[in-house]
Amino acid sequence: MASAGLQILGIALAIIGWIGDIIICALPMWKVTAFIGNNIVTAQTFWEGLWMNCVQQSTGQMQCKVYDSMLALPQDLQAARALIVISILVAVIGVLLSVAGGKCTNCIEEEAVKSKVAITSGVFFLVAGILCLIPVSWSANTVIRNFYNPLLTDAQRRELGASLFIGWGSAGLMLLGGSLLCCQCPQRKDNGYSAKYSAPRSAASGGAYV
Repeated sequence: MASAGLQILGIALAIIGWIGDIIICALPMWKVTAFIGNNIVTAQTFWEGLWMNCVQQSTGQMQCKVYDSMLALPQDLQAARALIVISILVAVIGVLLSVAGGKCTNCIEEEAVKSKVAITSGVFFLVAGILCLIPVSWSANTVIRNFYNPLLTDAQRRELGASLFIGWGSAGLMLLGGSLLCCQCPQRKDNGYSAKYSAPRSAASGGAYV
């Protein structure tokens, strides 16, 4: 029962991380305007994401525009597009395998095979977590370096957006969930050998000898 509980916990954490992975892919909040210097009194807030950028007015109205070309994106966001999409697809495979290898499901009858499938799903979640962690950390590093770049004006500086923080949390959950799934020990198959005993024949059962 303890093993089943850890498996369910691992699957739940990994799925939550996968949902967060999808959110950061769609949410245009990877980079946000830095309110410093002359930028403090600005009436607009600029958000940058993987697929679009948005402008939020002081009235609360927001307008978003899809990027005209992928080449217009900085290098870190170009890489993030590919890695995040691959991460989501890898996590989808992990979800399917975790359901098939779950102790509470009957998709696979043999317990030994089921345990191996569950461990394989954990490996997929670990890979998905790493693929999510790389672009998020890369983008955060780029934002921090550009923030302290003396060649950029205050209007060009950006701060870490909400998507980066969600991405770190999602990657951590997928790594933790995948680790819990990989920690399971596959059950050993029975070797089929069992000692058989035959009851000794009674001497009386053979009849009387003359």
